[in-house]
Amino acid sequence: MVIDLNADLGEGFGIWRLGDDLALLDIVTSANVACGFHAGDPVTIRRTCAAAVDRGVSIGAQVSYRDLAGFGRREMEVDPEELCAEVLYQLAAVDGIARAMGGRVSYVKPHGALYNRVCRDEVQAAALIDAVADYDPSLPVLTLPGSVVHAAAAAEGVPTITEAFADRAYTAAGTLVSRGLPGAVLHDPAVVSARAVRMAVDGQVEAADGTQVPVPARSICVHGDTPDAVRLAQAVRDDLLEAGVVLQAFA
Repeated sequence: MVIDLNADLGEGFGIWRLGDDLALLDIVTSANVACGFHAGDPVTIRRTCAAAVDRGVSIGAQVSYRDLAGFGRREMEVDPEELCAEVLYQLAAVDGIARAMGGRVSYVKPHGALYNRVCRDEVQAAALIDAVADYDPSLPVLTLPGSVVHAAAAAEGVPTITEAFADRAYTAAGTLVSRGLPGAVLHDPAVVSARAVRMAVDGQVEAADGTQVPVPARSICVHGDTPDAVRLAQAVRDDLLEAGVVLQAFA
């Protein structure tokens, strides 16, 4: 059992700080670095990439809709060519900074509303994959097991990695419960870590309605912007190791 543990990092902006990136970088194996469209700025990206390189943590570009005001969590209608260009812009920017810090971007993960949209929207999924293929088709894309991204990526020779979310509620269809609904985000460390262990060991999670949902995943995410994110991530790491899971980045 080999699992990558990822978290969203670098989500501050200017004088505003969100989460404890340095503490989380001591826990996770992969860092999804905000690219400036939903959060992050050049200084934050630089600091996050440098800290990740220092700790041997894999760097991912967390691309998003252009939505600073909504933290990338508002679904948008974007022309496919425009979306492709904006993803390419974000990916190139973070990879350039990462390389200047002695590392590189090793994978791509959509953020927020874009993540959920490309799981079901073939047009936007193709635009995302087009951007990755244009930049570096060897870069894997993180997505849900049932996402249409897998087919779009396979058509262009781009690898995909399945992921599961330890701190998010699931629907019976294997999608994430909307953040606008009660109980969509989980905050109890014991509950979150137990879910992570079951995801890693059994490849399953209990949906909000009690249904057992298959979640075959190589990577497990714990969000970095939730209260007590460090405590949650540490509980997940500790319990995964206790269960005999090897924590290792996929890229």
